[in-house]
Amino acid sequence: MQIHLIRHGIIFRLMACVREAVREGLGSAAAEFLELASEQRLEILSRLYGQNQKVSVVAKELDATVPEVFRNFERLARAGLISKDSDGSYSISTAGRLLYGQVTLVRFLSENKAYLKGHGFADISDKFLQRAGALESGRHVKGFVKVLEKWREIYDSADKYICNVLFEVPYTTDFIEPIVRKVKGGVKLRSVFSSSAIIPNDRREILEKHGFKKMIEEGKVERRMKDGIRTVAVLNENEACIMFPKLDGSPDISEGFYSDDPRFHEWCLDYFTHCWDGAGPFLETKLKNT
Repeated sequence: MQIHLIRHGIIFRLMACVREAVREGLGSAAAEFLELASEQRLEILSRLYGQNQKVSVVAKELDATVPEVFRNFERLARAGLISKDSDGSYSISTAGRLLYGQVTLVRFLSENKAYLKGHGFADISDKFLQRAGALESGRHVKGFVKVLEKWREIYDSADKYICNVLFEVPYTTDFIEPIVRKVKGGVKLRSVFSSSAIIPNDRREILEKHGFKKMIEEGKVERRMKDGIRTVAVLNENEACIMFPKLDGSPDISEGFYSDDPRFHEWCLDYFTHCWDGAGPFLETKLKNT
């Protein structure tokens, strides 16, 4: 009985320590976010993210008084988010750079609340969700016609490559002709199809008409297939469009985000590469006709 009580007491103390550690951890995180609860401090971090700055320069850019801006510089410095250099300018610290990186994620979520009420990230892994702030610059494109127009523009402006992650394939003349023209001009085409991709009934005839079989044999067109694709992506070497699924997991190409910002493009290219590396051989027999 005594041994049981001793063990019980040890377990109780361990649980108490764990709870205290959790409280301390959350308190520490809350303190860090408190430092960002100021538009001016965010503006300061934004400017230091790109290059070192002096208080007087930032104050002028923000149309604020030097003492006011200096107080926020000092607060950020005490928090370890920025540091003062020997020439009197300030630079963002590693901690500041990492913390500010999360602001872009919050901004993306805040600016797209209406879209996110009906859409989710069903097939997006945590490593991509943690970097979702890179999508902040994405312009919301709404409407099936507008999305397809942006899609075609990406094909039309490609000079080096076109990459696709596809669930539904709009094989129409408007889509095939710019792809064929670009591939014949030296643009590399790589596509990852969902194993349950939906295609039009006349797809085979369209591809034969434009000589896709020869382009595939010559290695100018590469295709793979992957289960569970719900997020659709279309990109070239400079710009990208990403379309997330509805909350029920069904793909939705009637809305999406477009940008030519390098960080947005890198996120989409990494997503494509992730899908490409995890895909298997392309199997024509798995495609479903409309």
